[in-house]
Amino acid sequence: QVQLVESGGGLVQPGGSLRLSCAASGNILSVYSMGWYRQAPGRQRELVAVITSGGSGGNTNYADSVKGRFTISRDNAKNSVYLQMNSLKPEDTAVYYCNARVVTFTSVRAYDYWGQGTQVTVSS
Repeated sequence: QVQLVESGGGLVQPGGSLRLSCAASGNILSVYSMGWYRQAPGRQRELVAVITSGGSGGNTNYADSVKGRFTISRDNAKNSVYLQMNSLKPEDTAVYYCNARVVTFTSVRAYDYWGQGTQVTVSS
């Protein structure tokens, strides 16, 4: 019912930047929030950043490890979310997953939907 398509991953040197994009499409009535999670090999999936769909740009929340380096933003009209990643470190290497909490035209509550993941590798 809802599809999330991510783009923007890749290989970058330490200190470099990448921008991830995610667009949600399908049977969407409203989007409560969108965000990014990541999972490194042998580790659990963790929250990177999330942004709500409220007014005044929405509310944001970041993992402590990325504060000051990553910036999440959204385009409500396009049901899209972006993650600008600066000053990347090797420990940022992971598969990054887009998440959207969505109410569809056929649901009575919000459900979480996930993208397929995009690999980010930070290495020299």
